[in-house]
Amino acid sequence: MRNIAILASGSGSNAENISLYFKGSNSVKVVLIATENPSAMVIERAKRLGIDHTIFTMDQMRNGAFLKILMTKHVDFIVLAGFLKLIPDNLIQAYPNKIINIHPALLPKYGGKGMYGNRVHEAVIANGEPESGITIHYVNGQYDDGAIIFQARCPVVISDNAETLALKVHELEYLHYPRVIESVLK
Repeated sequence: MRNIAILASGSGSNAENISLYFKGSNSVKVVLIATENPSAMVIERAKRLGIDHTIFTMDQMRNGAFLKILMTKHVDFIVLAGFLKLIPDNLIQAYPNKIINIHPALLPKYGGKGMYGNRVHEAVIANGEPESGITIHYVNGQYDDGAIIFQARCPVVISDNAETLALKVHELEYLHYPRVIESVLK
């Protein structure tokens, strides 16, 4: 059994989708949903799903206290699902090539600090890109810079705005992220 922790900073729709995908699996279990944001909706989703959850500070992540929580839960793999903070080196060293992230654009374009959510979609549209999509990648010490595992694309049409493009990108996230996680774990 592979134990996953999901880190999220906001609503947690991807965390919920991943959790439901692996519910009842004999090989993968979501054992923890964690956030640094005490008002994140992901906490309510974790409660509703019956999954252990925790709220931590970035100091706890940097000083090893959060790592102890992961070890106590026997976490093998970490999935970032809308987690907006930079993962510190101690966690990357403890989980080498065992932390992945999803980004709502086709990296290497439109990545980096501050590039998340509608900011990404607005930039894609403002630059007249013909397509956007998702990138699933390993996490290293920089924002959105790790080795790419998977990309999926969608067209950007003239009538798109940040909200309509976000809907297309979310569909790709929900469809592909759980399957890619499962594939990486095999």
